Parts: sequence; C-alpha cells; structure tokens
Amino acid sequence: MTRTGRRILWALVGALLLLMLLGPAAVTRVAVARLNPTLEAVEAAPSARAVRLHATLAVADLHADALLWDRNLLRRGSVGHVDVPRLIDGRVALQAFTTVTKTPAGLNIEANSGDSDRITLLAVAQAWPPRTWGSLVERALHQADKLGRMAAASEGRLTIIRDRVELLEHLRRLDLDPERTAAFLGVEGAHALEGEMANLDRLFVAGFRMVGLTHFFDNEVGGSAHGVGRGGLTDFGRAVVTRMELLGIAVDLAHASPALIDDVLTVSTRPIIVSHTGVKGTCDNRRNLDDGRIVRIARTGGVVGIGLWPTAVCGQSPTAWARAVRHAVDVAGIDHVGLGSDWDGAIPAIVDAAGTLHLTEALLRMGFDDPEIRKIMGGNVIRVLGVTLPEGRTNE
Repeated sequence: MTRTGRRILWALVGALLLLMLLGPAAVTRVAVARLNPTLEAVEAAPSARAVRLHATLAVADLHADALLWDRNLLRRGSVGHVDVPRLIDGRVALQAFTTVTKTPAGLNIEANSGDSDRITLLAVAQAWPPRTWGSLVERALHQADKLGRMAAASEGRLTIIRDRVELLEHLRRLDLDPERTAAFLGVEGAHALEGEMANLDRLFVAGFRMVGLTHFFDNEVGGSAHGVGRGGLTDFGRAVVTRMELLGIAVDLAHASPALIDDVLTVSTRPIIVSHTGVKGTCDNRRNLDDGRIVRIARTGGVVGIGLWPTAVCGQSPTAWARAVRHAVDVAGIDHVGLGSDWDGAIPAIVDAAGTLHLTEALLRMGFDDPEIRKIMGGNVIRVLGVTLPEGRTNE
C-alpha cells in the first residue's frame, strides 16, 4: 500500500472510531462550534437610519459552506453562521451554498499539494453514504441533495434558484412575503469533476450554477493561489470554462492563481465572479486580489465578493470589511462589488447571517449612500446572476 493509501486508511479508521464514540450529530456539532465561531466584534449599536434601510434590502451573499456540515438548516442554530431563520433575520434574500469536496491536511494560504484529504474523514464521521467516501463528485451531489430535501420541507421558506425565471419569481414573492429566502448551488473547486467533462453536466442537472475553478490546491483545470505550481488554465480547463458558459454556470475565480485568472479573462465571454476574497489594497496576502485584476474582472461585468473573515480584510470588525469594500469600489466601480462571506467555511466570521445589519451600518459610516448600499449588499450579485443563469425552466 502506498503512503497515500495508508493515510486514507488511517483517516477512515479514525473517523469510524469517532462516529462510534460520539454519533454523527455530536461530531457535526463539535466540529461546527470549534471551526465556525462568530467574532461579534460590533463597534456600536446600529443607527435608526441603518435599521430603516436594512429592512428594505434584498441581501445576496456569494459563498457559504453550510452544506458541508450535517445540520438541519431549517432550524435556528446556536452554532455556525447560517440557517434559514438567521438568513431571514438578516434580510438575506439569496444565498450561494457552495459544496466543499476536498481539502488538504495542513491547509494554509501559501502552498498545498493535493495528495491528502480531510473531507474523507468528515464524510465518514458524519455517516455520509459510502459512495461519497471515495468520490468527489458524489460528495457535491450529496450536499446538493441535502439542500433539495430541506427546500422541499421548508413550506416555501427556502427556494432553490436554477434559472432567471425562478430568480425573478423569488424576488417578486419576496416583496409580498419577506419571511423567505432562496439559494443557488456552487462547487468550491473543479477537482469535483474528477477530470471528466460529463461530471460538469451531472452537476448542472443537479442544479449547480456556479463553479469555483480551484480551491486550496492545483487541479486538472488549473492552478490555485495556494497550490504548488500555481499555473494557468490547462486544455481541459479551457474546455470546462467554454462548457460552463454554454450551460449557464458562472465561473468563480476565488482561490485562483494569478496565472489562472489571467487565462480565464482571455477566454471568458460572460461576467466573472470572485465569490469570496479580500483586496491587497487593504490586506496584502496571497489570498487577496490586486487592483489590476479587480479592474479586469469588473470589465467583464462581473462582481467581487468581499469576505467576512480576518485574513480577507486584516481586521475583525464590520469597519474592516467596509474599508475593503470602499477600496474595491474605488478601483472597480460601484456596480462590481458585493458580499462574499465564507460563512460556515471553517472561519471566524465578523458577523453571522443574522448580523448583516451591522454591515449596512458600517457601509453608511464609510460614506456610502442608500442606492450604493443596495448594490453592494445584493443588487450587484442579483444583476450578474440575471446574466449568467440559464434563461428559464431548466429544471423541467
């Protein structure tokens, strides 16, 4: 047996022991509480103006990894960052639920290889179906199925968006009944395709409408900002981008290497999304975008989602987040910046889904006016999805 094989075997053994000792529900709760705290670093009570404005917003967030954890998102939770009640409290009208399928041991933002995998351990410990233990695409499909079952049981409080018609219908219903929210599915890392184009079509049929090309390591599509080679698009990657645009799947360049970003910008014909990131202008590290690439992404008509974790914004407060937003807007323009929280993504979040009012307050304090805040907090994301989603009735 190879060293990688032995590593996988011991991970499975450890997961099974954990499962037998605690049970899957306890495993999930312990992991979520430990890995996804909320910082609650709020500077002051929101102003009356912020409260009035926020009550009229349709917030849209580009990234949450809540499906990785086996929680009933229809119930209000006391751990983690996202569930339907908290989304509704925070006026989050549209939430991207992204599926994580593989992360390396010793994960960091500088350099990772893809020869280890911590999600196998989590899948077994949470008693996921055995088909997910060795298949990345099955892990994505399993998480999508969980979301579908929750939407079906939500009595209309949670809708899954697959096309432009469904998006418009949801926004119309939201005007009549704010006690509802909607989701769309994304994949964090095209390694979930397992090198097979047919798997992209499987994900599309399952409702996926955004694919992040890379996560923390290089894959068959191209290089990660945190990989070893950090290269550009491969031939397979070019074919994947072309197929995504044909189907109506948005290209997400979060975690992409600079070379990969540059290559995608030369071949893409649709608006580009960077679902969750920071900007080097306020927080200079390998994870974050430089000004030149922010400008080029904006020229596609796309949107950059500013994250809610300390490494993204070099701070632990809504003000730090708003400062990064201000820089991105100054560089890219008001139509190309949004929210990309990374809720439940094994990060300490500045606020949870119920706390987005504090982001509105921070934007007001940063000098943005009401129409600008409407765009940042949701309008820009909704506009881009109105272009990238299929025209209509793709689920029939």
